[in-house]
Amino acid sequence: MNKYLSKISLLHQIRKLMKLRNISVFLLSLICVTHVQANHLDEFDFDKDNGALDVVGWGSLDELKEHVSANYGDASLLFRFGVLITNAWYDASAPYHPTAVGVYSHLGRRPAEEATNRNINTAVIYASYRVLNSFMPTYKASWRKMLLDIGLDPDNNSTDLNTPIGIGNAAGFAVVAGRQFDGMNQEGDTNKQYNPMPYADYTQYKPLNTAYKLKSPSHWQPDMQRKGLGLYKIQQFVTPQFALAEPYSYDDPNDFEVPPPYNSNFKNKRAYRKQAKDVLAASANLTDEQKIKAELFDDKFRSLSYSLSSNIGPRNLSLLEFIQIGFMTNLAAFDAGIFVWQEKYRFDAVRPFSAIRKLYKDESVQAWGGPGKGTVSMQGEEWHSYLEEADHPEYPSATACFCNAHAQSLRKYFGDDNMVYYLPIPAGSSRVEPGVTPKNDIVISYNNWTDFAKECGQSRVWGGVHFQAAVDQSAEVCPVFGDLAYEYVSALVDGSAKLRAPSQGRPLSELPERFSFENDDD
Repeated sequence: MNKYLSKISLLHQIRKLMKLRNISVFLLSLICVTHVQANHLDEFDFDKDNGALDVVGWGSLDELKEHVSANYGDASLLFRFGVLITNAWYDASAPYHPTAVGVYSHLGRRPAEEATNRNINTAVIYASYRVLNSFMPTYKASWRKMLLDIGLDPDNNSTDLNTPIGIGNAAGFAVVAGRQFDGMNQEGDTNKQYNPMPYADYTQYKPLNTAYKLKSPSHWQPDMQRKGLGLYKIQQFVTPQFALAEPYSYDDPNDFEVPPPYNSNFKNKRAYRKQAKDVLAASANLTDEQKIKAELFDDKFRSLSYSLSSNIGPRNLSLLEFIQIGFMTNLAAFDAGIFVWQEKYRFDAVRPFSAIRKLYKDESVQAWGGPGKGTVSMQGEEWHSYLEEADHPEYPSATACFCNAHAQSLRKYFGDDNMVYYLPIPAGSSRVEPGVTPKNDIVISYNNWTDFAKECGQSRVWGGVHFQAAVDQSAEVCPVFGDLAYEYVSALVDGSAKLRAPSQGRPLSELPERFSFENDDD
């Protein structure tokens, strides 16, 4: 079955149910819907449906998983994709709004009678098509098929601003030009003339430790992680140049900071050991619900995108409103990520696995013993986190920052803290412990953004990949990026924002000095 239309069919059923007034009926029905495989072809309706979400959002996930991140957890690349694609949606839809202007294109104003779902959907899908071909050119055949499957011509390159196709193409081309050289090294040709390596590091970052020796116990150690049967990889700091990308909603990430991670100073013996013990305690006491929540928030699209899409019906959002908040939340996460990568680069802090194996190498500890093993006694050198560590230093927590920025932007937009989040999890559906966890069907639900963001951050401690201080500092600092994203998008929507020039990123000289504790060598 066509993968796009199959997904659209299931999503349509869910969204119809979410408009039910009787919440108990909605909840019971949603459980049924999420357990049913879509088994019939459902035509996309340009006049009623949401092309941004139904066609582009769902339609690009398989390629994103294969090309970028197997578990949708590599945040710097995922949120760059998210902000580019939603920027394209926004800029393509702006001409159909009474006052809005685009970020990288001011394409005029279409008459009110042309502001139909059909025209907006058409413009948004063509704009997305241009960004998808730029961001993931390997899948050009997939993107062509995506348009052909819903009756659009991928070879129509018109930029006639009197038509939705022309508006979409013009907006998409402008976003591509606006972000192509934004500091992320998309083309892989920064400081290279030949054999480009897209998104490769050009900051000359080098870890102080190797996967084989923890010379500096206060600092990040690349882990050796399983890649396939008998295949293992040694981590590299993914896109440290993210710290140099151009933000949308503020000028300089150096205007924000977190305090040094003093608990991660190996010479600060008591604090260093205590934060390691806290992670061990969380590991030993993991519940099925905590495991599933750790996996959920590790998957940035499943957690954050669902928190947005699940509120379309209850909030009775129009297509234009959905596009605005889709861009706003992705912008909040992207701009928060620039700051987080700056601080990760600065502090280069140790992950729990390194500290625990260092401190408890020959000691017996109680902890999670691996998939299906439950809590066991083991030597500290055998300890492993429930989740795989992300490919970057520990402090501050990126996931906690993203969730707090995301939640704050939506609180500002809606003017309240209320949300709808109801996600049934079938027994045995765990990614880490398939067939084992959860033992019984469970439901993850939230009714406010505050609890959602708090548990998102805490899930990183449950998953064993962060110390508590990294979560707490992100929770304290990162709501500001939600505020800034809301303010910037508000200026775009009311038409007061200036046209943005194409980004050139920020110079290497703006990277922070690498922080080092005195006398840290072991």
